[in-house]
Amino acid sequence: MKTVIISGSVVGSKTRKATTALKEKIELLNEHEIEYIDLKEYDMPFSDGRNYLDYGGRTTEALTKIMEADVVYIGTPIFQASIPGPLKNLFDLLPPDAFLNKTVSMIITAGSLRHYLVPEQQMKPILSYMKANIVPGYVYILDQDFSAEGIENDDIMLRLDALVDNTFNNAKAHKTVLEKFDDSFGF
Repeated sequence: MKTVIISGSVVGSKTRKATTALKEKIELLNEHEIEYIDLKEYDMPFSDGRNYLDYGGRTTEALTKIMEADVVYIGTPIFQASIPGPLKNLFDLLPPDAFLNKTVSMIITAGSLRHYLVPEQQMKPILSYMKANIVPGYVYILDQDFSAEGIENDDIMLRLDALVDNTFNNAKAHKTVLEKFDDSFGF
């Protein structure tokens, strides 16, 4: 399956470490075409309502990868009890049905457990509006789970393994249901 992993912040390193660990786990499966989009490496303009293909350059390149994906993993930090502006801007650059027939999972990095509802109250409504098939569970990673090298908490690594399994199983099931639905029309 075409898989896109998004590191949804232009500052800090923990979300990047988490999404990189996820990418390494998916690469071990040798089953998926993987694209990694680190928003820190893109100078995306603010959304002004144009079609995503009209922005040009690396912005259109990143948006096209997302549009062509079967599975999208979104890594985001929680800052000031909210998702970062660059990630929200990425969503705004995409069409409203950008995640139609795509399975989407989340990896959240945060400094506190107090923000554990941000994915439920902000990310899931956005993804739902954009027609995503949202994997219900996500991995929530605290600052203390990281070292300078990466994720140090074995429980988090096991939860990332489970997220990968759940996401791809969900995507396969969703694809099967869609194919059966399409076949029911007989043309």
